[in-house]
Amino acid sequence: MSAIALVFWILLALVFYTYLGYGIVLLVLVRIKRLFVKPKKLMEYEPAVTLVVPCFNEEDFIREKVENCFQLNYPKEKLKLLFITDGSSDGTVEILKSYEGILLLHEDRRAGKAAAENRAMKFVETPIVVFCDANTMLNKDAIRNLARHYQFDEVGGVSGEKRVMPAKGAELSGAGEGLYWKYESTLKKWDSELLTIVGAAGELVSFRTALCEDLEEDSILDDFMQSMRIAAKGYRFLYEPEAYAMESPSANVKEELNRKVRIAAGGWQSMHRLSFLLIPIKRPLLSFIYISHRVLRWSISAFSLPLVFLLNIPLLSVHWIYTILFAFQVFFYFLATIRYIQSLKNKKSSAFYVPYYFSLMNYAVFAGFGRWIKGSQAAAWERSARAKAN
Repeated sequence: MSAIALVFWILLALVFYTYLGYGIVLLVLVRIKRLFVKPKKLMEYEPAVTLVVPCFNEEDFIREKVENCFQLNYPKEKLKLLFITDGSSDGTVEILKSYEGILLLHEDRRAGKAAAENRAMKFVETPIVVFCDANTMLNKDAIRNLARHYQFDEVGGVSGEKRVMPAKGAELSGAGEGLYWKYESTLKKWDSELLTIVGAAGELVSFRTALCEDLEEDSILDDFMQSMRIAAKGYRFLYEPEAYAMESPSANVKEELNRKVRIAAGGWQSMHRLSFLLIPIKRPLLSFIYISHRVLRWSISAFSLPLVFLLNIPLLSVHWIYTILFAFQVFFYFLATIRYIQSLKNKKSSAFYVPYYFSLMNYAVFAGFGRWIKGSQAAAWERSARAKAN
């Protein structure tokens, strides 16, 4: 086998492992664990909880969010509500001031979500803290389902599930985003069962307060960094799909791309700051999950895709299998291109959303890398335009 063919198959195997193979390996490991370890029975457990809602210019959603918080099925005397509106310049602050039973924190300085959450933590006196986004709605038992896991001392955090609501007339991004999160949810369930998840859903995530650290104010993925640092201390970070945050999909492909690029830039920043986890010595299983589920997807595999395409060309005359693989790649990217052209013409269609969304995510890795290297990705968050739900 030539050197070109060897590199081609290694990279192709790496891409397959990243997007499908890891899920297969993970399922096998989980089933093996089930043979020897019985799951712990969850009992009713209601510790005091502070629900923190970071807001930035959310006047269009904030009333609905407050009412959603008031309707949560958790003892009122054990649930404190804290809204932090740093930097907001619309009517969000005035609206929140009209409600009783809410602790409101506000200052004109806008330093980003991590800075706002660091400041909010100074006011948290409960053993458990929950963060959720202002434009998401929680199911009534969300807090209860998160809190019950903390009866076990090895649990340092619990993430809820992000659910993308179908939207009227939503563009491609809604279909792709929803499919992506369904697959992600399955992987997170297995990660959690095996040991720990590697990346909480910022839309709804909880922590044991005593384990939280102040994050660097320029942190882009604050929820990811906090959860990984807790896991690195030896605590489990679990996944609870029965606690979920619902939001509409991105309004269009441009909005979804901007969000993906920001996440990718945050991924590069996080990998740099969590580089010690790339050496599987202290916590080998955590490193295995982290590298397989995050590092490969956020870096190596995305860079492997164009190399696989280019290396395939000189191999076309070697064997018919290379012709088939090349034809598949050309067809796959052709469909993605068609959908891209449709998006430029504002045509709303779910056709070809799988190849387009896959290409979108991997392009974001390159664009995010550029932003991270240049230091051009601001930590301050911007509200993404969302499609209207049905």
